[in-house]
Amino acid sequence: MTYAVIDLGGNQIIIEPGKFYDINYVSAEPGDIIRFNRVLFLNKDSNYSLGSPCLDNVSVKATILRHLSDNKITVFKVKPKKNNRFKKGHRQKLTRVFIEDILF
Repeated sequence: MTYAVIDLGGNQIIIEPGKFYDINYVSAEPGDIIRFNRVLFLNKDSNYSLGSPCLDNVSVKATILRHLSDNKITVFKVKPKKNNRFKKGHRQKLTRVFIEDILF
């Protein structure tokens, strides 16, 4: 089983080829092929490679499937004794990518 840990927007994500993941918004069109070069860890047939901080000459090839929005988060603030209430919602923009291959 081959998997890798990549650094993407300050988050570390464990990825496997042939699966899709929702990541922070990437400004590219659906159908475009992108590469992630910040690979921190690689496991290929129980042979481990650990970068410091990143592995050289290892990248991840992914295809953008579509753009979507995450679930709505409601922020509700109350200031006591002031009759002040504040309600606001937020939906994070996401991009769904399909991991095609881990290139060595």
